[in-house]
Amino acid sequence: MAETTAPSHTPMMVQYLKLKRDHPDALLFYRMGDFYELFFEDARRAAQLLDITLTQRGQSAGKPIPMAGVPYHSAEGYLARLVQAGESVAICEQIGDPATAKGPVERKVVRIVTPGTLYDEALLDARRDNLLMAVHADGLKWGLAWLELSSGRFNVLEVEGEEEMLAELQRLDPAELLVAESLTLSPSMDGRRGLRRQSDWLFDPESAQRTLCDQFAVQDLRGFGCAALEAAITAAGVLIDYTRDTQRSALPHVTVIGVENRGDAVVIDAASRRNLEIDTNLGGTSDNTLASVLDTTATAMGSRLLKRWLNRPLRDRELIQGRQAAVALLLDNEGFAELRESLKAIGDVERILARVALYSARPRDLARLRDALVALPGLQTELESYGEGTALDALKRHIRPYPELTDTLTRALVDNPPVVIRDGGVIAGGFDDELDEHRGLAEHAGDYLIALETRERERTGLAGLKVGYNRVHGYFIEIPRAQAREVPVDYVRRQTLKNAERFIIPELKEFEDKALSAKSRALAREKLLYDGLLDALNAELGDLQATSNALATLDVLCAFAERARALDFTRPQLAERPGISIHAGRHPVVEHVSDAPFVPNDLMLGDERRMLVITGPNMGGKSTYMRQAALITLLAHTGSFVPADAAVIGPVDRIFTRIGSSDDLAGGRSTFMVEMTETANILHNATDHSLVLMDEIGRGTSTFDGLSLAWASAEHLTRSRAFTLFATHYFEMTALAEQADAVANVHLTAAEHKDGIVFMHRVEDGPASQSYGLQVAQLAGVPQGVIARAREKLAVLEQHEIDQGSRQLAAPGRPEDVPPRQNDLFASAPHPLVDEMDGLALDDLTPRQALELLYRWKATL
Repeated sequence: MAETTAPSHTPMMVQYLKLKRDHPDALLFYRMGDFYELFFEDARRAAQLLDITLTQRGQSAGKPIPMAGVPYHSAEGYLARLVQAGESVAICEQIGDPATAKGPVERKVVRIVTPGTLYDEALLDARRDNLLMAVHADGLKWGLAWLELSSGRFNVLEVEGEEEMLAELQRLDPAELLVAESLTLSPSMDGRRGLRRQSDWLFDPESAQRTLCDQFAVQDLRGFGCAALEAAITAAGVLIDYTRDTQRSALPHVTVIGVENRGDAVVIDAASRRNLEIDTNLGGTSDNTLASVLDTTATAMGSRLLKRWLNRPLRDRELIQGRQAAVALLLDNEGFAELRESLKAIGDVERILARVALYSARPRDLARLRDALVALPGLQTELESYGEGTALDALKRHIRPYPELTDTLTRALVDNPPVVIRDGGVIAGGFDDELDEHRGLAEHAGDYLIALETRERERTGLAGLKVGYNRVHGYFIEIPRAQAREVPVDYVRRQTLKNAERFIIPELKEFEDKALSAKSRALAREKLLYDGLLDALNAELGDLQATSNALATLDVLCAFAERARALDFTRPQLAERPGISIHAGRHPVVEHVSDAPFVPNDLMLGDERRMLVITGPNMGGKSTYMRQAALITLLAHTGSFVPADAAVIGPVDRIFTRIGSSDDLAGGRSTFMVEMTETANILHNATDHSLVLMDEIGRGTSTFDGLSLAWASAEHLTRSRAFTLFATHYFEMTALAEQADAVANVHLTAAEHKDGIVFMHRVEDGPASQSYGLQVAQLAGVPQGVIARAREKLAVLEQHEIDQGSRQLAAPGRPEDVPPRQNDLFASAPHPLVDEMDGLALDDLTPRQALELLYRWKATL
């Protein structure tokens, strides 16, 4: 960059360029007075992204220097927009004293704001986690580490193979992802938002181990249960180094590292998670998702925990049953409504504590924390009413009062403190004698000035004399210009205005020195007291974090209880034997958003019934029926009650879904290729404890290819004995129930009315009688002429199918496992003359017979 070497730079620009050289990949917010300024290419980028004015300041190599700026007091809004655009911003502050500086005031970068290291309230979505993640590959092993800086939660996980890593990446959805420069990634991952390439040398296992031991002040990591996870430890060390570097501070609230084991949870791969729309729908928003229906939490931290539970259903029956018991207890005692009201006064304690630990908490953070501490005794009393030995005992141990902290914050803070500490007014009167003394001198200045003004008017006889103050010139005595010659000799001119003169006298100068110094001393004292409050809170940070975790858990359990009551959910039974039995199950999202009454359906899967081949019309409810089975199973493994009259759910290790159609243009994969890739993943990994949803396998290719693939895939799943719901429009697939063990046919009912169709949405045993494709097309608005022509074509195809079927049945030696032939809907129907030619013995024809045959065929054509 030629600008850095140009000889015409001012000292200030030299300072700027030096700082920018250290942060080439970040936009540099360079503090100048009440503005953050950006220069050169940073200014151009910021002007475009923020829609702000691009100006210029000075010259570099004979050309104007581009400049853009944002006000210091409203910088958060601009930062939020830049971070959402994927930018990183280096915040450069003045740290020197302008009064004593020779040349430019000393400045330094105090923090780098990146998408994954946010903790400012204004920059975060309160109800979603904001994660920073690092990934490291070591052979087939992938180590993952992720941190939510705004809460201090820090976890690691090791998985086998890239497919498992991608599934976890989909689950956690980090805002920022750190990987080694040389790491080869799949196209979909390489282009994801927030990807940051880091130098390979940073991914050193020994260095990462030292970083983590330093962070937790331990000799080794065996106490955290992750000492053997070298790939994960490497990723974790890189992550901590990166966070320390961007924040320019220690991370005192990151005190433990949690180890996740993939086998502890029901595994849901990336495609299945997307299809189930757990907290993000297929359009990329949060509307009409499972989380949107269940999330009635009272606090933002409860909302974030609920989404973590839904995205990671557990396999530990004891832990799940503990959550269920807590929900049942809250329902039985009818106490969840009162607890929810109390929780509303708590606020987002989790993120406030993170800002306290980083010494970036603002006065209103402490005021909200004060209100939360005030509410804790009442909440504890409500919990005590549930007695001892209940499912809420573990929470009661941590949800306890903090009387000393509560008293300190209550006495120290004004009721409604200002946004920042900078101008004071945060510490309440009566809390500190020294502060009160400084404030008293400043506050009584008004009385003194009124008395001085009255006395000077009498002494000088000048009725127009006024005593005033401004921030630039301080205190002054103002005299109309016409009377300025009449002032006493002890009046010293301070400022000349158009119609007045301003003076100072020794007495007023002495008062000014005292008053102004009192203000600065009061502000300094107030800031010192504020830091003392942060110190007091940090002294009990560990206990406070445990309390916030317990509050978030209680909030989710209360939300589960409220949803169970409001939506008529029931407690599922967790069985030891594999199997799924659901009586009158419902789809929680479809039922919630639909105006029409939802039709519940049963589902029975067990040792004698491991696969259901589901047929029925489009829009008849096949996908809804399948998805509701998966969502009920998922909810049961989170500890929630479920939308059914009764449910018995056995152990499930994985949930697979192959539903819907999509392509991957960036990865060069067609819709059918994506379908087959997802199918392959299911066939390779499904076990006899897996729940598999397969919808319309093989529809993206020719009829024969598609039917063959569907048949073979279903056969494979019967051998793996996975619990499978297999929806299909290939009627031939219904023959599988006669040829394979533990396969049954069910169908979604519909009824024809005139030329239309009425969907009954009822699941009944046996195969469907027809697919009603033309009726559905008519409902969709396909032109009547097209529908009429389709009916004609269908009649021809069906007649040909009957004729061909008769010949097949008469043919000797047809294998029993070959399904009846279905014509390709995109192929032309064979002509009758072609069929006649197939059976013609040419060598037996006389010349006359051959000629007669040609004339007859010509007439027929």
